[in-house]
Amino acid sequence: MSDQANQPSFSIQRIYLKDLSLEMPNAPQVLLEQGQPQVDVQLNLHAEPVQDGLYEVAVTATVTTKVNDKTLFLVEAKQAGLFEIRNVPEDQMQPIIAIACPQIVYPYLRATVADVINRTGFPPVHLTEVNFQAMYEAQLQQAAAAGHA
Repeated sequence: MSDQANQPSFSIQRIYLKDLSLEMPNAPQVLLEQGQPQVDVQLNLHAEPVQDGLYEVAVTATVTTKVNDKTLFLVEAKQAGLFEIRNVPEDQMQPIIAIACPQIVYPYLRATVADVINRTGFPPVHLTEVNFQAMYEAQLQQAAAAGHA
């Protein structure tokens, strides 16, 4: 029985929209602008322990779309998940939090961003797939390089 109690476990407790903001500061004039819109997408990942064995992992997307240097819209959405992670070796915790959890949360974020942009009357901006493992490995390499500098 105690062997089972010490087995590694991972479960999703909840996925939720933590924050959502839409700004169209130059409407309605910007709606008359002609030109090709420029879309800038920034992603951010934040994780923190909530209590013993419970972690919140949030992925934030900031989408800024401009035409002729005038902002059409700015969307910021933060999608989060509450994950229970127990009895996982310390060396495996960071990859779970930085790779597995964001991979679960991100599709919800993509859908939210596409939906809110669609509601502006503009075609939705579909966020591309993200390779969180590659991002994590790049961060490790940057940290290693900074440590050797």
